[in-house]
Amino acid sequence: MTTQDQTTAPANAATKVADKAAPNTVTLDTPVRHGDQLITAVTLRKPKAGELRGIALTELLQLKVEAIQAVVPRISSPMLHKQDMANLDPADLVALGGVVIGFLLSKEQKADFLTE
Repeated sequence: MTTQDQTTAPANAATKVADKAAPNTVTLDTPVRHGDQLITAVTLRKPKAGELRGIALTELLQLKVEAIQAVVPRISSPMLHKQDMANLDPADLVALGGVVIGFLLSKEQKADFLTE
């Protein structure tokens, strides 16, 4: 058991460091295959107003599937296509949606959320 604990600790520490280094990167619970590429992690960038066109912000804040599926392909790297989004594990979809919601909050709102 000691060996397992010792090997797990560095892995957990590395994961925490990676999360701080790339807070907008979501490691997928269930990787998605796009052609020959297996997508295991997706990095999102903050959308510009034009990339939110046709989307009600309230629908994003409510984690509506259609809204998340419309916005994420516009701001993801590697780019997730419509079919990729349809094949996502629901837990991965929620994780991506959570990052998108974070982009919509002001610094003050994020601070209030984190302190409460």
